Amino acid sequence: MKRTRPSLGAMLAALAAMAPRRLWLGGMALACLTVLMGMALLGLSGWFIAATGLAGLVPATALVFDVFMPSAGIRLLALGRTAARYGERLVTHDATLAVLAALRERLFRSWAPAGAASQLRLRPARWLQRLTGDVDALDSLYLRLAVPLVSACGAALLAAVVLGAMHWPLGLLLGLWLLLVGTGMAVVLAWRARRPALRRAAALERLRSQAVDLVAGQTDLLMAGRLPAQCARLAATEACVAQADRQLNRLEAHATAAYGVVSTLTVVGVLLAVGWLAERGVIGAPGAALALLVALAAMEPFAALRRGAVEAGRTWLSIQRLAPQVVPAQAVADTAVHLPQPGAAAVLEQVSARHQGSPRWALEVVSLQIPAGTQVAVVGASGAGKSTLLSVIAGELPATQGHVAAQPSTWLTQRTELFQDSLRDNLLLACPGASDERLWQALEDAGLASDVRAMPQGLESRLGEGGLGLSGGQARRLALARLLLHPAPCWLLDEPSEGLDAATARDVLACLRRQMKGHTVIVATHLRREAESADRLLWVDGGRLLGDARRGTADFDKLLARLRDDAATPAAHAMAKGF
Repeated sequence: MKRTRPSLGAMLAALAAMAPRRLWLGGMALACLTVLMGMALLGLSGWFIAATGLAGLVPATALVFDVFMPSAGIRLLALGRTAARYGERLVTHDATLAVLAALRERLFRSWAPAGAASQLRLRPARWLQRLTGDVDALDSLYLRLAVPLVSACGAALLAAVVLGAMHWPLGLLLGLWLLLVGTGMAVVLAWRARRPALRRAAALERLRSQAVDLVAGQTDLLMAGRLPAQCARLAATEACVAQADRQLNRLEAHATAAYGVVSTLTVVGVLLAVGWLAERGVIGAPGAALALLVALAAMEPFAALRRGAVEAGRTWLSIQRLAPQVVPAQAVADTAVHLPQPGAAAVLEQVSARHQGSPRWALEVVSLQIPAGTQVAVVGASGAGKSTLLSVIAGELPATQGHVAAQPSTWLTQRTELFQDSLRDNLLLACPGASDERLWQALEDAGLASDVRAMPQGLESRLGEGGLGLSGGQARRLALARLLLHPAPCWLLDEPSEGLDAATARDVLACLRRQMKGHTVIVATHLRREAESADRLLWVDGGRLLGDARRGTADFDKLLARLRDDAATPAAHAMAKGF
């Protein structure tokens, strides 16, 4: 499916919709309130100390000076700032975690449609990086960019109002200075940090992929004499990450120093200005202390932007990477799988298909009709196109040309896909609402119930990665139980007993045959034991449909005889493999 690239605005709108508006707006409001109350607390404290000191110089003034209202205001601001800070932490992190959780769910759902599984298998490290590193990088967008920016603007506005009440040109000048210099420094920092941030992101992705390759393939690498070279590549990539980290840390240190210099210049400028105003009698010493301390605190929220600015390049890259999976895009020129007419299970009309990146046709001009409720075996040599035909029927591989209509199907692939989870949750993938009774019935039908009952925790037994803890036959039976739970009317079986010993294979096939009634079954195989119960044999070679034989005909018997017998020797298998 071709998709139009979503815009930045559409991506930001999608992210904002993943958390309730009250959360992310409330978090910004609380963060801004915290900053404003902190500035007010500092300014009022300075005014109170100066005013109290001056009042104490004259006994008559000291007797009438009200110490209760300012002290009550200071206590109120101190308590309010603490409460606002606590609420801001709760609300902003709640909003961020809600967005990240919803984003991961959206990504999982975007990988669920047809064709996604093959993409995940081709580049698992890349998609793992999308799910972890890229998603985590987006927390900077809200916590380190949006929230500090709103707080900084609020601080600039409060400083401008306070000094503007004393002298409006001074307040206007201070507000503009804070906004232009504070945000301008953040923009410059983000621009300078963009390239090392992108290099660091790319190097981290390579580092993860190379580390996985090293751990998973260390035996093969050692046998091939490539283990030292792989370790050297890993060390070189780690050095790239360290170099990018040093550059980013250096930029952040320079930004910290620059914000300190600007803050000092701001305080010096305000000090000179309020001194001039005090000399002219416009304000007194308490007012001067208030203005000076408010200006001192106004620069702090802008300095909080530096971390988000350093990570802005990484955040922007993550947005670009995730946008196609997060934002729904219009499909154009899509060749989809449609539902067939009643009574048909699959209809292919002049269908051709190729795998992504391959110039050769995997299927070429195939026309085929399979009635509902029939059992069909697709036979041929390895690489002939059997699995590709099942992929097209399932919708996993879109047809480049022609028309495909097929019933909803469930596919038992050659590889048993099990997850590091409980037996129950591995089964519930096929039918999330299934009761325990139905799960046990599926296990019984698959011939695995007795093995599961013998486990100490039964359905709650935990599996390791890839189904670790089960034998090959048990894993295949568990996949079969999951197939039986799925409500799809069409079963696609890709060499269901390949790799199993003869006794286990016969058991698995017997379980399948007992449950086939009422289903359309299409099995891709080169084994006689898997094809002998079929009503129809389709011979595929080189991506073309070269034969179509019905049970009871001489062609059917001839094709069946050419298939590999499960008791055949390797030499006999080599002779039968060529068709």
